[in-house]
Amino acid sequence: MSLNNTTSITLKEKIAYGFGDFASSMFWKLFSMFLLFFYTDVFGIAAAAVGTMFLVVRIWDAVMDLLIGAACDRTNTRWGKFRPYLLFGAAPFAIVGIITFITPDLSPSGKLVYAYVTYASMMMIYSLVNVPYSSMLGVMTDNPDDRTSLASFRFIGAFSGGLLVTATANSLVEYFGKDGSVASGYQWTVGIYAVLAAIFFVLTFAGTKERLKPAVEQKSSLKTDFKDIAKNGPWFIMLGASISVLIFNSLRDGAILYYFKYFIKDQTISFFGTEYSFSQSVLASAYMSIWLATNILGVVLAKPISGKIGKKNTFLLSVVTSAILSFLIFFLQPQQLGLIFFSNILIGISAGIVLPLMWSMYADIVDYSEWKNKRRATGLIFSSSTMSQKFGWTLGGALNGWLLSAYGFQANVEQTGDALMGIRLMLSVFAGIGALLGIVFMYFYPLSEKYMGNIRSELEKDRAANA
Repeated sequence: MSLNNTTSITLKEKIAYGFGDFASSMFWKLFSMFLLFFYTDVFGIAAAAVGTMFLVVRIWDAVMDLLIGAACDRTNTRWGKFRPYLLFGAAPFAIVGIITFITPDLSPSGKLVYAYVTYASMMMIYSLVNVPYSSMLGVMTDNPDDRTSLASFRFIGAFSGGLLVTATANSLVEYFGKDGSVASGYQWTVGIYAVLAAIFFVLTFAGTKERLKPAVEQKSSLKTDFKDIAKNGPWFIMLGASISVLIFNSLRDGAILYYFKYFIKDQTISFFGTEYSFSQSVLASAYMSIWLATNILGVVLAKPISGKIGKKNTFLLSVVTSAILSFLIFFLQPQQLGLIFFSNILIGISAGIVLPLMWSMYADIVDYSEWKNKRRATGLIFSSSTMSQKFGWTLGGALNGWLLSAYGFQANVEQTGDALMGIRLMLSVFAGIGALLGIVFMYFYPLSEKYMGNIRSELEKDRAANA
């Protein structure tokens, strides 16, 4: 059956959809904020080797996203094309997630091989669940407001899951590692998150529904699908813009623990004449949690702002603000902790605005592709969005490892002036450059609200004629 414009997505279903990214983002934040630090300072792998591993594994995984998306488009079950992957992928996701954070006593080369195998396995399972989850947005509704709303609920779930991790991970690691074993602390902590993730994936499966079917039922080859996407100009633009935004996020995320451990360090802060001591670990957790909490505020603001000035203009405003504020962080010193946290709040809001817009715009690109080619490739196009995440995350993560090595970083020792400079640049200037790249791509994005309105009208006529 086809979906008409009077169909409304209920609040219950929007919340259920948000649960899926709550689950995914717990591990996304573990990977982006903790994994590099875990590999260098806990497992004992060299930073440059980790950076190279991130590049190799994530590039392969990003390519796999497209293949998984194409497979989803060809999946037909009584539950739909995409939802079954959440149901059957939940348990493997949890199991492999736990194994990734186990630290066997191996030689340096053995540790690196173990990291490659477990991390590559985890990323493939992540894609097997997250690609179909992302694609669901394109088949739950064709209403542009509902799509932006669903994307907003998705990112509220995403940031809430990430916030849970940033607010509790360091404390849980310390609690479970109180016998002195930080590695054991990580294993038990990740175990808790893994079980929660599996539960929330099942809740998303149970609480959502796929409604949209192609205007014309098609049987196309994978080669034809890739030819279609190769001619899709807006897809390439969004791919570049998304990669740029994810480089910005990845560089910031990966640098935070190093920034506080080696640059900010423990601090004593005076409130109304009373002094309070905070460890660098507590300060880092607070910084990460505020970053994600203000991201949520940005997500909430995305719909009303884009409703007034359009998605493209809102995207541009967000990345310009994020870039400028990031550059300013470079000039702040450890004793300016108030300004460091205040700038984090402003960046969090501006950066949060852009994320639901990306997914809503990918849904528009799906409609554009169907209108232009008379074939719908929801899974393939949405898998490209997760692919762009992986490439941005890949480049940002690899750069973090390489930059640490290039500036002379050595784990668990007092850092040189050059190493501290590199850590500060990662969090500020280099991240800001990633945001600026997003401006260049988004400037050429052609799918305005008026243009998409005309496309949806034509598609609705086609769906009605073929119902």
